[in-house]
Formats: sequence, structure tokens, C-alpha cells
Amino acid sequence: MTNILHSLNENPLILAPMAGITDSAFRSFMREMGAGILITELVSAMGTQYQSDRTLHLMNFTPDQHPVGIQLFGEDPQIMAHAARVAEDRGCDFVDLNFGCPVPKVVKKGAGSAILRDLKALEVMVRTVKTAIRIPLTIKIRTGWDQDSRNASEVTHIAHNEGVTWVAIHGRTRAQGYSGTADWKFIQDVKSQSPLPVIGNGDLNTPQTIVTRIEESQCDAVMIGRGCLKNPFIFQETLQRLQSQEKETTVNKSSTDAKDLWSAYNRLHFHLATQCDDTILMIQLKKFAAWYSTGYPGASQFRKSIFNTKEKNEILDLAEEFFKASKYQSPEDTTQEPFLMGGHG
Repeated sequence: MTNILHSLNENPLILAPMAGITDSAFRSFMREMGAGILITELVSAMGTQYQSDRTLHLMNFTPDQHPVGIQLFGEDPQIMAHAARVAEDRGCDFVDLNFGCPVPKVVKKGAGSAILRDLKALEVMVRTVKTAIRIPLTIKIRTGWDQDSRNASEVTHIAHNEGVTWVAIHGRTRAQGYSGTADWKFIQDVKSQSPLPVIGNGDLNTPQTIVTRIEESQCDAVMIGRGCLKNPFIFQETLQRLQSQEKETTVNKSSTDAKDLWSAYNRLHFHLATQCDDTILMIQLKKFAAWYSTGYPGASQFRKSIFNTKEKNEILDLAEEFFKASKYQSPEDTTQEPFLMGGHG
């Protein structure tokens, strides 16, 4: 079994779980592109009770993905404990409990970030799951339910007492959803008082931003989500900066080095073709072609062409032409534009 804290020290850049995005194929691709620890998209604990094919499929991973965790959500401690045992039996390196998802259909059942309103229930949940498994348990939370009840520091102490390995904190409240900006000063304050390793998350859109957040917050690692959907090189570029400790004056400046987006996109296609059915393959190829083209000249017409295409080979031909032409062009800075402002965990 992989020592996940050792892995964290080797590479502090974790791929964040994102529903509908971080499937097995995408995780294999991100590992190839420099991501450290990987985590599945949200998995319903209730789905494991019924041996749902869809649920069990979400728990799949390939040998190249270790260290990999399975993230669970649910409101019943016993059902969550059962799901954690199922995850352990499937050979993952750790189980992650989602206490951060803000999506109404999850929260209204008492799952996701809803548990942040009841720390006694959170304590019972963590204890019940922890005693059910032998592998490490981690949790992902938000700063709190709303601005008046930001209790992440209390949660880290509860988690420490119950034997949790780390706490990942998204720097927004549940009430914020994905609006406004992540409060990294708050994350820094929680980290300074935490008896556990803290993973920072939120608005990590450029390599320099990530390096700055790590240095300022002193977090043990960071969790990168939406940033890797526009820039597949973000893990590699950040690792290079961390290793060289190069500084740039503009925090939100993206790397101006030539990006071989076609080669990256082609590797994504390889992993999708290997692990996905044709329907998912087509959906993902179109989505990522659109995301990677953001900010480049002609992107709007390119996206329109891609989404009107029904043949895989035509998508690949269009993508090859566009991305090869874009290789030595600098994209516009779109980091401040709304992007995927929905619940992703």
C-alpha cells in the first residue's frame, strides 16, 4: 500500500475530484501530465449498497494511478462505512469523505457540505468510517456553511482526534458556491493552527498562483481542479517552478512558452479511447477541445465547428489543425472569467 504522506512530500500537487470530469481516463492522463495523488469523482455511498453498475464503474482505476483515493458522499454513517470497505476492497490507497459539495440535490439529503452545520454528526461520521477501514481516511471540506459559521479549524481538530490523515479545504463557504474568490488568508490561518496536514484548494489557475499560495499559506499541498481543464500542462509547469523557485512579477501570468496542445490532446484521446465507450469519448473530446482552445485566436469558431461535428476523426482533424496553429501563440488571460461555476466537489 502506498504511503500517501510520503507521496505528498514528493509531489504536493493533487488532482481535485470533479464530478463528470475526473474519470479513470482523465486521471491516467493527468498522472502522465505530472499530477501527484489522484482522487476519483464523487461516488455515492448509497450506490454501493445496491451494487449499482454506474457507481462501481466510478470506483474503477488503473494500476498507473496509484496513489489514488476514492471519494465518497452520503449522509448515513453506516452506509458510508460500508462504501469505504467496498473502496478498500477495490485496492485504493485511501478513502476521502466529501464534506464540501455545495450542490442542492446533495446538500438537501444531508450529504456534502451540509454536515458542516452539525459538527457532532461530522465527528460520528468520521469515527464510524475510520473504524471500518485499515487504509488512510481523508476529508474535503469548505471553510464553513456560510460566512457566520466558518468552522474549518474546529473540523481539523475533530479530524485529528479521529485519526484522519489530512484535511483538504476549499476556500469558500457553501453559501458562496463558486462565486467570489477563495479565501486563502483563512486557509492560512487554519493551517497555522491545524494539528493535521492541510491541503489548500480554490482558484489555482496558473503555475505562479499555485507556487505563491503554497509559499504564503504554508499548506502541505494543494488540490488543483478547474485550472487543469484549460491548461493540461499546469502540473508540469508548477513542479518546474517549485523545483527552480523561479519568481515572476505577474501572479496571474500564464506561461508564454510554446505549448504543444495537440500532443497533449492526442494523449488524452489515447486514454479516453482505452477506457471509455464511444459516447463518453465523443463528449470528452469535444469538451476538452473547447476548454484547451480558450483564449486563442479563432477559438469561438473552432468550438462551434467541434460541437457541430458527429465524427470522431473529424474532431481530431479539426483539433490537430487548430492546436498546431496555436502552438507559438499566446492566449489571452481568461483566468478571471467565470468557468464551470457549478458544483464539482
